[in-house]
Amino acid sequence: MTRLGLALGAQTETFMGLSGLGDLVLTATGDLSRNRQVGLLLAQGQSLKQALAALGHVAEGVYSARTVVERALALGVDMPIAQAVLALLDGQCQPQEAVAQLMGRGPKSENVSV
Repeated sequence: MTRLGLALGAQTETFMGLSGLGDLVLTATGDLSRNRQVGLLLAQGQSLKQALAALGHVAEGVYSARTVVERALALGVDMPIAQAVLALLDGQCQPQEAVAQLMGRGPKSENVSV
């Protein structure tokens, strides 16, 4: 996420405060997070259509995932988690497969400088 932001002209510090890391942690762990709720429903085996119907609200990550991945690819920024999320949303893999692919990646530098 930080690498993409930097490639778009943001400052590293933006991602280390409440608007970056804070929002990411809350989205991933908060019971009121719509994105998290969709993820939990997908992990339980529901389709994206079923998960969105059960949610009854907009989960912005569902709609922004494709744009994020496309923009990252255009800028040459590696975003494996975003790519796995998009593959999952598109029905190209199951949650267990996405996790296995991510965990099976070889070590790479997490350098966030551009």
